[in-house]
Amino acid sequence: MEKPHMSFWQIWNMSFGFLGIQFGFALQNGNASSILQNFGADIHHLSWYWLVAPITGMIVQPIIGHYSDNTWTKLGRRKPYFLLGTILCCLALVLLPNSAFFLAGKSALLIGAGFLMIMDASINIAMEPFRALVADNLPDKQRTLGFSIQTVLIGVGAVVGSWLPWVLANWANVSASAPDGQVANNVINSFYNGAIVFFGAIMVTIIFAKEYPPKEYEQYHGKPQKSNKGIWEIFSDFSKMPKTMKQLGLVQFFSWFALFGMWVFTTPAIAHHIYNLPVDDTSSDEFRKAGNWVGIIFGVYNLVSAIYAIFLPAIARKIGRKLTHAISLTCGGAGLISMFFASSPEMLIFSMIGVGIAWASILAMPYAILAGSIPAGKMGVYMGIFNFFITIPQIINGIVGGPIVHAIYNDNAIYAIVMSGVFMICAAVSVIYVHDDGDITAIKTKPIA
Repeated sequence: MEKPHMSFWQIWNMSFGFLGIQFGFALQNGNASSILQNFGADIHHLSWYWLVAPITGMIVQPIIGHYSDNTWTKLGRRKPYFLLGTILCCLALVLLPNSAFFLAGKSALLIGAGFLMIMDASINIAMEPFRALVADNLPDKQRTLGFSIQTVLIGVGAVVGSWLPWVLANWANVSASAPDGQVANNVINSFYNGAIVFFGAIMVTIIFAKEYPPKEYEQYHGKPQKSNKGIWEIFSDFSKMPKTMKQLGLVQFFSWFALFGMWVFTTPAIAHHIYNLPVDDTSSDEFRKAGNWVGIIFGVYNLVSAIYAIFLPAIARKIGRKLTHAISLTCGGAGLISMFFASSPEMLIFSMIGVGIAWASILAMPYAILAGSIPAGKMGVYMGIFNFFITIPQIINGIVGGPIVHAIYNDNAIYAIVMSGVFMICAAVSVIYVHDDGDITAIKTKPIA
């Protein structure tokens, strides 16, 4: 039985929590590197501290997916995990920029890395069930729309989260300076606001979104097979991975290797390449200015992604999901490579247009392609397992990225950004070979029985 279509506002409310999640995620992406460098992290060790994020995601998401597939409470199936992740992440948002309050010097760096780990683990707890909720509730014809609306909300939350430190410093006169080893007040206050927005947005979804109770869920998805393996069933599910998921794994590998490099190295890259600062300058006012500008350009790519996501369903209907994703990823690769040729901070805005197009597609197209290939009753766990293809490339980049920047690029991080652009273009090529029965190009070429 096909699931009933949902109205725009039903999909909007179901996805609204993503605005809060991405608000917190944007604050992390735009500021974590500069915060850790304020506490004393060296550029060639920076990616190692970021490893806590993909490692926790790789562990947490399949477990949360498995248990949310097999959970039903008065609050619902996915909603309890939204709430738990939100509470933990809000605490981490408050504590991360205040790590120096607990211990000073290099010890504050370890405390900060610990809070970064808690923050990312809790974001994963809250985020993973959202992907499954859209696939649970929407028929195949509306899934591209559902993931695109998520992407719009992700973009809105990320724009505000990315720009907030700069806005507070330049429009609200909140200090952007701080002594060595401490975080500026404009960043600290941004993280406080992020906790408030995160909690409020998640509560909108918890209060207004519906979930199918078990009996109604079975009508649309079939009765799930019972297993006595418990959490070990994840390994069995992994071995039965759908063909489409395996093929998308290569696309995700190239895409997220590129994204991780961008998030980790953009601040030191533009500080050295655009602002002409020495590579060991990690606490001057000019370095903080460069860090605030990174928030602005990251906000630009998220704004572009929010706008582009509105048009993604129509584009995908016209030329197919795979070609849409391939073109979008190519734009992202070109944008990253163009950062090398920027002669001023303002020119980086144009580079971020391409990155924003790719980001919108990365957040929507792989999941729209994947959802139709997942067996009934396994949506949560397979969305969690799919996260392996996001976290593994980040872990690899985290291990080798810093040493490559130090040993091969002579601490000039702009070359890590160029390498990210090349990987993004590799992702664009690999998506062409993915099997997708629901793609318009596949439907047009399918032989008549």
